[in-house]
Amino acid sequence: MYTRHFAAAIVMSFGVSATAAQEALAPPEFTNTSRAAEPALIQFVQSTVDRSPLVKAASSKLVASTSYESAAARPLYNPELEFEAEDTDVELRTIGISQTLDWSGKRGARESVATAERLAVEADYQLTRRQVATELLNGLASHQTALDRTALAKERAELTEEFAQIAKRRFDAGDLQRVDFNLANLVKAEARIKLATTTSSLADAQQAISNLVPFDSRPRWPSLSTVFVAPSPFNDSESITSAMPEVRAAQSRLQAAIATVALRKREKRLDPTIGVTGGEEGGESLVGIRISVPLPLRNRFQHEVSAALAEQTQAKQVLKNTQIRANSRISNSLQRYKIAHAAWQEWQALGQENLRQKTDELRRLWGAGELSTTEFLVQMGQTVDIRDSALELRLALWQSWFEWQSASGQLDQWLGYNANGDTDA
Repeated sequence: MYTRHFAAAIVMSFGVSATAAQEALAPPEFTNTSRAAEPALIQFVQSTVDRSPLVKAASSKLVASTSYESAAARPLYNPELEFEAEDTDVELRTIGISQTLDWSGKRGARESVATAERLAVEADYQLTRRQVATELLNGLASHQTALDRTALAKERAELTEEFAQIAKRRFDAGDLQRVDFNLANLVKAEARIKLATTTSSLADAQQAISNLVPFDSRPRWPSLSTVFVAPSPFNDSESITSAMPEVRAAQSRLQAAIATVALRKREKRLDPTIGVTGGEEGGESLVGIRISVPLPLRNRFQHEVSAALAEQTQAKQVLKNTQIRANSRISNSLQRYKIAHAAWQEWQALGQENLRQKTDELRRLWGAGELSTTEFLVQMGQTVDIRDSALELRLALWQSWFEWQSASGQLDQWLGYNANGDTDA
């Protein structure tokens, strides 16, 4: 009789725990209208991304590329000032100025290369911001899930510890069979292992966020909303792919390679130097004009053109590969989100209700003496495992949502700021 009352208490405890877990696993809302994230989350992500060393490094690289572009727009050659003096039978004094002419338009070609490279670096900067934001969001999802799983593991450990203590007293008194006593100890050991594993996972999740937020000494991180947009395919995936920063970066690098080919071809053309000299020789005025042209005898710069053409072909293939991967990422991320969405809706419609019904049924069967202690422990353990699986499903839903938002180019809009990192008013 004592064992039966204890088991009934365990059932009631699990019932209370199930209620708490159901609150933690409150079903997310799915809407057909896009909406921004919660303000606290937007502010946290924005400040973290702005202070990220990776983003700052990408920003510095963008500043450098802008300076290189400005430098490429400047004239290629500076004038040269010449002075000559000679004291022989005839005294000579001359002064002159010479200028090499950009006869083939190298300056314009250099500027085209620099502009394309700057656009590529700008796309890289936007991609870095998006990657840091996505990593941070996934870290928050893992951390929130680890917190809930750790709380669930603590509940299980406390319940099994209490059950094992009572089982030992009943076994010493001869009121409990050894098989049930051994099972109680095994369940307790399993619960401790589960608690240690989830606690370790929680520490890993905290570290993953701390790697991105080193300036935050205490984990006061915002929780994630459970309001999601219902999955729907895009009508124009090609334009979405073209707008992806990685695709734009590859496209700009192809344009830079094309411009480099033009530059190398123009570098083969010879630029003349024209000079004007004025002075005095033997007491008489002297005026001279000098024109010099380099002779391409030792180096015709043909290999530079061949290398540039090969790099252009490489850039074309990189762009093609990037476009293929971007298209695949969009379709696959949407498919994963649909799967997670459908699974969660099924859990929302059937799983939670069935779990409550099972808890009530187990309580009734035990109260009627129709369920043994062993069967009770096994089945109640299953209910805890189901709740843990539901937490994993919620994590998969969050992660697939972030991946879909990132792959489809909607992440910046969802976070309430544009691609350059400015918060929308």
